[in-house]
Amino acid sequence: MIRTLGLVSAVALATAVGGCAMIPGFGPGTEGVAALAAAPAPVEYVRDVHSHARPEIARVKHVSLDLTTDFATGTLSGTAALDITAEPGAEEIILDVRNLDIQSVRDASGAALTFRTGDNDPIMGQSLTIRFPAFATGEQRRIVIRYATRPDAAALQWLTPAQTAGGRQPYMFSQGQAILTRTWIPTQDSPGIRQTWDARVTAPSGLKVVMSAEGLTASGEPAGESQTAWRFRMTNPVPPYLIAVAVGDVAFEAIDERTGVWTEPSRLDAAHAELMPTAGMVDAAEALYGPYRWGRYDLLVLPPSFPFGGMENPRLTFATPTIIAGDQSLVSLVAHELAHSWSGNLVTNATWDDFWLNEGFTVYFENRIMEAVYGRDRALMLQSLGWGDLQSALASLPPEDTRLKLHLVGRDPDDGMTDVAYEKGAALLFTIERIVGRDRFDTWLKGYFERNAFRPMTTEMFLTDIRTHLVTTRALEDQLMMEAWIYQPGMPSNWVAPVSGAFAPVDAAARSFHAGGPAAAVPWTGWSTQERQRFLAWRPEGRVAGTDWLTPAQLSDLESTLKLREEGNAELVFAWLQIAVQHRYQPAVPTLERFLTTMGRRKFVLPLFNSLWAEGDWGRGIATPLYARARPGYHPVTAGSVDAVVGRP
Repeated sequence: MIRTLGLVSAVALATAVGGCAMIPGFGPGTEGVAALAAAPAPVEYVRDVHSHARPEIARVKHVSLDLTTDFATGTLSGTAALDITAEPGAEEIILDVRNLDIQSVRDASGAALTFRTGDNDPIMGQSLTIRFPAFATGEQRRIVIRYATRPDAAALQWLTPAQTAGGRQPYMFSQGQAILTRTWIPTQDSPGIRQTWDARVTAPSGLKVVMSAEGLTASGEPAGESQTAWRFRMTNPVPPYLIAVAVGDVAFEAIDERTGVWTEPSRLDAAHAELMPTAGMVDAAEALYGPYRWGRYDLLVLPPSFPFGGMENPRLTFATPTIIAGDQSLVSLVAHELAHSWSGNLVTNATWDDFWLNEGFTVYFENRIMEAVYGRDRALMLQSLGWGDLQSALASLPPEDTRLKLHLVGRDPDDGMTDVAYEKGAALLFTIERIVGRDRFDTWLKGYFERNAFRPMTTEMFLTDIRTHLVTTRALEDQLMMEAWIYQPGMPSNWVAPVSGAFAPVDAAARSFHAGGPAAAVPWTGWSTQERQRFLAWRPEGRVAGTDWLTPAQLSDLESTLKLREEGNAELVFAWLQIAVQHRYQPAVPTLERFLTTMGRRKFVLPLFNSLWAEGDWGRGIATPLYARARPGYHPVTAGSVDAVVGRP
């Protein structure tokens, strides 16, 4: 996932063999064969504090969905059939649910099974405990849960036609990370409990269903009056947060034989042109760290309310429309989500305390893809921008949240989705690469993905792997300081900031403007997007937080000369609005209102509302009515975060 933010869990009492379950009625498919051939070694489950599940006793191996979409009620309803295994003698399985209406639970013969739901936890939802006769050794069973989601399911957003580009058809999409899949699928919703799955999803005819899996019905199949059903299968075992669905008026255009773009028809030409580099990125990624093991790599460009920059759903990355800048300048987002096909999807953090294993590895891999495709200079600019984001995060977060290994018990896992996981995690890998040498590091990293494919990973397992295969001497261990990076707050003493030579003239221009020079002297039109981002992110050294660094006249000069009111690049608009809000620059308020009411990407929305709130009566007088207007268009992920700042209207 492209960003927007303890102690080791108790080792499980038993182990279970991971792998790929065959889906009844379907062959394994190309990627299924690969998954079967690469079945992982036995998995040692760890306790996930964000799940009620006890996989060491009984666990879900496969999920089979048969669901119907109802746009009138904003619900999905139908069945989830779960293939489960358990330890001999086990008499129950515990699932995760949140705001699901459970109607019945039956076994494969249709006999009713006893079930109960536990107390509701505001973060984790409820446990769903299902009782059954004691398991025999090696037995596998199927249980069938009939249920319906609720209109406020936090993973799902139901859009009216007016909220889409086409304006004629409704739209629905899911966002399961971190622990929201339990709001639309009753399963063991933990990243350490990998599951294969298949689905049949029925929707109104005229709409297309797409999912993060292999599609089995190119044109759908009749499913009753004015209804069409679409079938899918995922034969690689995945963490539940990667099960994703979207339903809407979408069309497809291929980039090459294994990549392509889905989006609303009126946006397809622009999205396709913007995302043409995708095919070359897949080739570059494979050359770095081994085969892409998921079959196709397509992207779905969603409506503006999508809460993240991108979500790495296997075979079908969900992406924000803010990536469509018109000049391919923001395609590092594609490199990031593609890299997740190895770091995150193939090797997954076992719990959300280990989130850095997903995102830190991915930021590093993203940068290597960008270097391979666009050259060292652009990669260094991106690395330097990320370093700046990290410094801001380190200054604003409590010390305990600046460790890589987190302690999130009793907290929403979203609390860990900060630039620390992304950029400090990547900085650790860049440090290891710098000290051991790129060739040796690449050999280890490629092997890491191969050795741990389709398994959950903990920080401690990572340390064991790298100490076994790369860091084999005490002297090298001391030089790398890995435990200080992982378990201590802040930055260790062996960090080295990335330096981009391209930014030296940008910083000089920013200093000159700050000293009183005209905006007309800034070579804005000749700069790349990354150089423009650097200029807008510049702050004078030693500035006290909360103080101005530009005059009203300078702000007006900047806005008019650089045409910031008309700017279409969302990254640049966001950077400008942060300056404007922190100076209480009233002429930029219409731009701010337009920006916050026409897109819902949390990376932009939450910091701007935070900045408004920090400006006292001036900012809060703008934020409160603005949020009341904007909130209905936000996904629950974004709205929930802003609610904590502004309050729910």
